[in-house]
Amino acid sequence: MFILVAYDIYTDTKSGQKRLRRVAQACQRVGQRVQKSVFECTLDEVRYAGLVRTLSRIMDKSEDNIRIYCLGEQRPRNILQLGRSPAVNFEDPLIF
Repeated sequence: MFILVAYDIYTDTKSGQKRLRRVAQACQRVGQRVQKSVFECTLDEVRYAGLVRTLSRIMDKSEDNIRIYCLGEQRPRNILQLGRSPAVNFEDPLIF
């Protein structure tokens, strides 16, 4: 399934800064950063459940906000990209 992860982590404390790094690292392991706190991911059910479990353990539920949008089984074709060059689509063949 194609998902979008967006987060807002309270970073006024050292523990908040550490949580921010850990959330970003967890998202980078399974997806691609498209903005500072937004990741696109293509995951199966098992990896999706693992990501939700990991993020739930990292976050402080009284201070942080993480949103996960499930956008369907495939990457939507109607994504409009404005501004800097679009992110790499890892579903397409990579040619070096």
